[in-house]
Amino acid sequence: MEFVGRTDSLALLAAARERARAGHPQRVLVEGPAGIGKTALIRRFLHDDTHVLYGAGEEAESELAFGVLEQLLGRDGTGAGAGSGPGVGTGIGIGGRRWADAHAAGAALLEALDEAQGAGGAPDSDDRATRGPDTPNTSALDAPSTPAPDAPGTSAPDTPIALVLDDAQWADHLSLQALTFAVRRLRADRVLVLVVVRDAEDPRLAEGLRRLFTADDAVRVRLDGLGPAELAELGGGMGVRGLTAQAAARLHAHTAGNPLHVKALLEQEGAGLLEALGERDVTPPAPKSFTALVLAKLAACSPAADALVCATAVLGMHCTPADAWEVAGADLLDEERRAADVLTALEEAVHTGLLTESPGDPLIRFPHPLVHAAVYHQLGPSRRAALHLSAARTVRDQAHRLRHRALAAAGPDPELAAELASLGRKFAAEGAWANAAGQLTAAARLGPEPAVYEQYTLEAVECALLAGDVPDMGEVAQRIAQFTPGGWRSYLLGRLSLYDLDRAEALLTDAWHRCDPAAEPVLGARIAGQFAALHGSMSHGAEMAEWADLAIRLAPDDTATDMIRVLRLNGLAMSGRAPQTLAALAPLPDPALATPAQLEELLGRGTLREWTGDLTGAVRDLGGVFGACHGRAASFRVVAATALASAEYRAGRWDDAIVHTDLALSLAADTDQPHIALYCRMLAAQVHAVRGAFPKAQAHARVARVYAAGGHVNPALWAALAEAHLARAQGRPEDVLAALGPLLALAPRGDLEEPGTVPWADLLAEAWAALGDEKRAVQALAPYEVLATQRGHHGALLVAARARGTLEAARGDTVAAERAFRSGLKHAVHVEAPFDRALLHLAYGGFLRRAGRRTRAGEQLRTARDLLVRLDAPPDLGRCERELAACGLGPAGSASEREPRTRGAALLTPQELAVARLVASGLTNRQVARELVISVKTVEYHLGRIFPKLGVDSRTRLTAALAADEPGPGPGRAP
Repeated sequence: MEFVGRTDSLALLAAARERARAGHPQRVLVEGPAGIGKTALIRRFLHDDTHVLYGAGEEAESELAFGVLEQLLGRDGTGAGAGSGPGVGTGIGIGGRRWADAHAAGAALLEALDEAQGAGGAPDSDDRATRGPDTPNTSALDAPSTPAPDAPGTSAPDTPIALVLDDAQWADHLSLQALTFAVRRLRADRVLVLVVVRDAEDPRLAEGLRRLFTADDAVRVRLDGLGPAELAELGGGMGVRGLTAQAAARLHAHTAGNPLHVKALLEQEGAGLLEALGERDVTPPAPKSFTALVLAKLAACSPAADALVCATAVLGMHCTPADAWEVAGADLLDEERRAADVLTALEEAVHTGLLTESPGDPLIRFPHPLVHAAVYHQLGPSRRAALHLSAARTVRDQAHRLRHRALAAAGPDPELAAELASLGRKFAAEGAWANAAGQLTAAARLGPEPAVYEQYTLEAVECALLAGDVPDMGEVAQRIAQFTPGGWRSYLLGRLSLYDLDRAEALLTDAWHRCDPAAEPVLGARIAGQFAALHGSMSHGAEMAEWADLAIRLAPDDTATDMIRVLRLNGLAMSGRAPQTLAALAPLPDPALATPAQLEELLGRGTLREWTGDLTGAVRDLGGVFGACHGRAASFRVVAATALASAEYRAGRWDDAIVHTDLALSLAADTDQPHIALYCRMLAAQVHAVRGAFPKAQAHARVARVYAAGGHVNPALWAALAEAHLARAQGRPEDVLAALGPLLALAPRGDLEEPGTVPWADLLAEAWAALGDEKRAVQALAPYEVLATQRGHHGALLVAARARGTLEAARGDTVAAERAFRSGLKHAVHVEAPFDRALLHLAYGGFLRRAGRRTRAGEQLRTARDLLVRLDAPPDLGRCERELAACGLGPAGSASEREPRTRGAALLTPQELAVARLVASGLTNRQVARELVISVKTVEYHLGRIFPKLGVDSRTRLTAALAADEPGPGPGRAP
């Protein structure tokens, strides 16, 4: 039957395809109620010339981790056979076991899209760079005739890739997160992403995905019912003649034009429907339930075809014919099986419309999820159990064998529950939290007694938490609160309550009292790890280190967190032992060769190096960790990216810091965990403030302030610092005081004044001095000066000396001010941080200018100016230029020196500069894409802009240009 109507919708889709063909990736949302023809529209649209990656959600499989993503990427999780997707027998244990979380899976999807576009090979060569990254490939791929899966390969040069997610409301949450992650990172890709859903407001959709596909720049195709004329055409195509305009109008009113209902009625009633429509006083019949239609077709099948369809339903929405036929053996008598064969049975099932198959596609499928549901749910309990047991003997993956056995179970089964729990714990030990949660949840259902059910449930909830897949923590906490009191229960309730510090501490204390660490080291380690996190959130360094150390000693490989060693090292540093802790660390390998535990220690070492002033070592450590942590949990990658951005900010590599703060915030948002990136919000506000991008800084500060409302120490600290740095850059000391004033009350509650960690006393003292309250300025600064002197921390002593000089100058004590500034200069020779040095020279120069010593003032101010120019710090550079003008000196140097941001690498955006530096370091385009978590096409897009900006035509010349542009410190680098 020919496709009917939808001309306007097809035009919208065609326009989106043309934009994707031009390298502008498109997001399309197709929505409408069940049966309205969404899938038929997509089939029609993609009939001719588009390479398709196709996946569909299924209600019965909505809890299978990465089930939909595996349909998109294929059995091996790499994109080979993309779109074919596995059956239920492969959904949870292949890709899910490979991907630590949705970010890792999203990165794999990006790579598959790159492969489909032909983004490998040539683009990484220098010849490719010479031709320009926009030069098309010569590979081609014939398009499929339907959105069924394609053979592996790459698309034709100008053919966009269509990624289709059908019935998104039934897709598993992790697949939705992975898709969101990938779509966010499409920039110059020839990709058309179509999400098909019944209702865009369906709560089962991931919020991030909903925002992406309902944004102003997305294409929305809302399908309503067919019009009367189109219904008449539909009826004619089905062989129902005589559907007049009046009858079609009544049919439209009766069914709202829903094609599924109309077709059901036309098939059900035939010519009788015309009679009913012609009688005004007769109400036309309602469509029989979809199940009834399906079962009528099934009843007409031979025993072999019936068995094949039912076996396929047990295996899922799709499977191989061989697997279905093997499972069907449990449903056939010996003589029936001998008299039939799989191909004959399949042909009959396809002819009746119960299954579909396509040439080249190794899988058979149900044409609609409702067909699958109708067949599966009509199976009686005995027949269904027998088929599931047969499936358990057929599928090859252990996880799926156990799943089918669980579905066949008639009641509690202690042995099977123990097997499921054992596999779940094995997944947990590997960090495959989503799969672990699924196995433990199944084990809980089969637990023979309440205590076993509760234990498995508690472990399942913990794994779901670690997978980032607990959308309603309040509901989960209420459910767990009904469990029998015990150590696990209190521990998990405490973990769920970390935003209520008093309640969390009380629950964790109760858990600790109920636990015997000697007999239950794993539970003891988990509780200790949460105590470490709790004290970390309150900036209690010593307690954080103590609890983290205890967790490591109890169960070094099973603390249910991959940050425990970082917590220990940071806690020691916060309590004043950073140099000693660094010295005590054993030698660590290159991050690419490090074990998970060693990677944690490298992350901690990089942070400690930043705090002690070794910024070169910090950037080296943290850059290596970030490049090697792609397989780690999202929370670890957020912390790694944030730590790297922090070190880059202090080292003066502000462009790189912007890239990595953006990446960390994106990673946190993609997993609905924005709370883990509040320090990153502060950093982003800080770097945008010093760059003069005040609206961006304000936006980040506002978000941090929202989280500070809960009264926690750390969120309050980050919000205060974000607002204070913005106010300082804008020259508003009164707002600096408003932001930082509350920290004076918070400081005694934690290690907030430790030199090298989060300096703020200097900002507060300078603000008080600017407003004429020298007494309060001294009160704010003196404790920090004492600690900095005790630690011998040059960086802290430098900023303290700058603040002291400013304070003494405000008091009129020029001798003390001169002494303070000179002391700062002595420490500056040991300090890498260029911005801190620039502010010292600027403050000292201003003091000398006001004291009438213009020549010496000019020396200091020109030094400050050189540093600020290279950093590209407009607010402070403007102050410096005004001071120079007041000295009567004016801008110095040539025109090119006065406009450093108009040449070379300074012409590049932060993202372009990050790409350029990685390419110059010798990485291929694919390696750059993995490093920055973007697509290869986006890397090529950036190179296409970088080359003309720098006037180069090869990677070799790009490397030379960057090197020539930075003979010493350069823009965005450490001067």
